[in-house]
Amino acid sequence: MTAQLVSRMRGFGTTIFAEITALALETGAVNLGQGFPDTDGPTGMLDRARQAIREGLNQYPPGPGLPVLRDAVAAHRVGRYGLQYDPASEVLITVGATEAISATMLALCEAGDEVVVFEPFYDSYAAAIALAGGVRRPVTLRPVGPGGRFTFDPAQLRAAVTARTRLLLLNSPHNPTGTVLTREELAQVAQVCQEHDLIAITDEVYEHVTYDGADHIPLATFPGMRSRTVSISSAGKTFSATGWKIGWVCAPAELVQAVTTVKQFLTFTASGPFQAAVAYALGSELGWVEQSRISLQQRRDLLADGLAAVGLAVHRPAGTYFINADVRSIGVTDGTAFARALPREAGVAAIPTAVFYDDADAGRPYVRFAFCKRPDVLAEGVDRLVSYAARSSFGSWR
Repeated sequence: MTAQLVSRMRGFGTTIFAEITALALETGAVNLGQGFPDTDGPTGMLDRARQAIREGLNQYPPGPGLPVLRDAVAAHRVGRYGLQYDPASEVLITVGATEAISATMLALCEAGDEVVVFEPFYDSYAAAIALAGGVRRPVTLRPVGPGGRFTFDPAQLRAAVTARTRLLLLNSPHNPTGTVLTREELAQVAQVCQEHDLIAITDEVYEHVTYDGADHIPLATFPGMRSRTVSISSAGKTFSATGWKIGWVCAPAELVQAVTTVKQFLTFTASGPFQAAVAYALGSELGWVEQSRISLQQRRDLLADGLAAVGLAVHRPAGTYFINADVRSIGVTDGTAFARALPREAGVAAIPTAVFYDDADAGRPYVRFAFCKRPDVLAEGVDRLVSYAARSSFGSWR
């Protein structure tokens, strides 16, 4: 009963993902809504999980995570980015990045503290801030022209910071816009954090999922930022194992200890065999990750070209699993109404991007499509959209 729910959570009902997935099942639509792959990760990693089960890693692993995985995370971080973390005190294994973000927010945000967050934002961010009693201070990412990349206005970022601001939550590569923030953009974020003594929380789960030569640059690599950044990532997107829920936090020991204090009373620990398998994958399967990235770029182009063929203005992403399309190009003004009608009318499901904004007007024209599906699934979705466009009018959904 909603009346029994604490007031700070009453704005959070059934997620849009559940609603659209139910519509897709009801209508038999091709589901390009929720962002999970429909193929498994590397066989070596899967075999290592089976082996770990046979070896008896089926009871509670240590609260901070298996040492072998903490070692692997630290080795990956230094090998890829030159960032050194002590696996014993500066790495914490979590139940996915979602728990890592929530535990970090609960550990570091006092009631009434303000949190700068770039919108559109993944839906769990708003809930995590609300659970901590924090106040969102959104900075809106806007496209640079029709079909352009999304970016922020540095002046708006600075204006969002007040005397009550304590944290800045940053996601790059960014879900849902697909933007990969540039070195210049990240330098502006770093400068604001240092000028105002903010702690940065960075969601980097798509760190390996970038295209067209775009590089993911961790905010912690900028001068003065390692000491004030809680870096979060996970295995789910990197290794196509979203159901395993293996995430991690890398940060200075004092910040990791704060997050651990909260995390131990949320889940304490989980998924021993999967932790062992991810440790193996971080050390031995990055070649598979690169091949997956190339395949995803090809699938991105397949879907982007199909969406453009039916007249949608496509914002081709530089990272993540997602394409945003502007429905105004086909005469539609409301992306949410479009997304709710799409499964019944055209047999395809997508997510309205407006649900990821505080500023509903800014997000109203956009719909998010996931391309982390098999090429045949994407081709079927495109065929359905093209067929519908040929026999009807999207503009009738205004």
